Amino acid sequence: PRVCVVGSGPAGFYTAQHLLKHHGGARVDIYEKLPVPFGLVRFGVAPDHPEVKNVVNTFTQTARSERCAYYGNVTVGRDVMVAELQQAYHAVVLSYGAEDNRVLGIPGENLSGVYSARAFVGWYNGLPENRDLKPDLSCKTALVLGHGNVALDIARILLSPLHLLRKTDITDSSLAALACSKVKRVWLVGRRGPLQVAFTIKELREMINLPGARPVLDPADFTGLESAVKDAPRPRKRLTELMIKTALEKPGEKAMEVQAAAPREWGLKFQRSPQAVLPTADGRQARGVRMALTRLEGSGDSAKAVPTGEVEELECGLVLSSIGYRSLPLDPAVPFDTRRGVIPNTSGRVQGVPGLYCSGWVKRGPTGVIITTMNDSFDTAQSVLEDLQVGVLDVSTSREGFGAVENILHSRGVRPVSFSDWEKIDAAEVARGKAAGKPREKIVDPQEMLRLVGH
Repeated sequence: PRVCVVGSGPAGFYTAQHLLKHHGGARVDIYEKLPVPFGLVRFGVAPDHPEVKNVVNTFTQTARSERCAYYGNVTVGRDVMVAELQQAYHAVVLSYGAEDNRVLGIPGENLSGVYSARAFVGWYNGLPENRDLKPDLSCKTALVLGHGNVALDIARILLSPLHLLRKTDITDSSLAALACSKVKRVWLVGRRGPLQVAFTIKELREMINLPGARPVLDPADFTGLESAVKDAPRPRKRLTELMIKTALEKPGEKAMEVQAAAPREWGLKFQRSPQAVLPTADGRQARGVRMALTRLEGSGDSAKAVPTGEVEELECGLVLSSIGYRSLPLDPAVPFDTRRGVIPNTSGRVQGVPGLYCSGWVKRGPTGVIITTMNDSFDTAQSVLEDLQVGVLDVSTSREGFGAVENILHSRGVRPVSFSDWEKIDAAEVARGKAAGKPREKIVDPQEMLRLVGH
């Protein structure tokens, strides 16, 4: 059987890995719109979390298998259509992730100084489409809307001492911009309460221990939570206890001196929902955000934030909206639920389109960490294997696979990038990084990548 996977992030690679491991004859081709592979492992994981990027080693082993091939620089839905892939392969798996962000839908969202978390993370991680973002870091206070791990990543990058960032694979230009940053305070604002935050304890602990930055948590936000969290699942309980301890703890004298001297600070604000970004007098720049104060109805993860009618204004010159990523439809031939931002499916089988599958964020929505995506992708791959076994997928007719696609791409003037081409780009990045004392210096211009491999 010939299977094609669209997207080379964790979902795509884990799907391919599972198919190759559990079917001795399957051949898998992975298509990717960028010249370079690995999706959010390369462009989403924070530069100061190198251990999370170790999965790249497993993905590289998969890509080097003789039954697997990688074709970068190919945009499915433009360079080749899904129907054309279906003609060339027995099964097509869509694993192209979430390449957009949810919008706030409030006045002032388009003012200068307001950015989506996705664009900001893409900027410091070298995602080509965000390389020219040039965020304005000339203000003292930044506001991050959202209480997830990405929100904490952004706050940490904004407040991290430069000597720590210099040792990472953060891009050269964003490092230069952060070196001139005037941001000294970051507020992380959420609509709900401390019991509903979506970040994990590892990320919170890292933030609390960040050198040169002190946490500012209001003890009043945590009153009575110890008893409320008694019977909560262990991760939620430990996370809440750490917030309570940080809010209530009176540091010792030595620690107080250190904290008082800390040039930067960050804090969590709860039960506030953004109503509008407020403009400066000239109407161009963000100067603050008007927040509706909320109260919670219900409890636990399902609690809803309801406006109380009270409002407050928070001053800030930089607003980063971290309220989630969003998948986009790829091709009119593929069913898409625009409200939920996913491809309608059952266990990864796309509804009403036999032979078409999906995995990862485009399948279940943009939530979870790499391990969640791994399990989800294995689940989709299992559906493909079952359909092969019971004959839902007819492998009695041979399919040409890349041979057929290559002709289509050639006729449209598209030159794919192979995995060994990527390894040349990789080697160049590592060499540039070494010269600067970093693990790598990412190339951010796709044209430069293509020149490097002789395209």
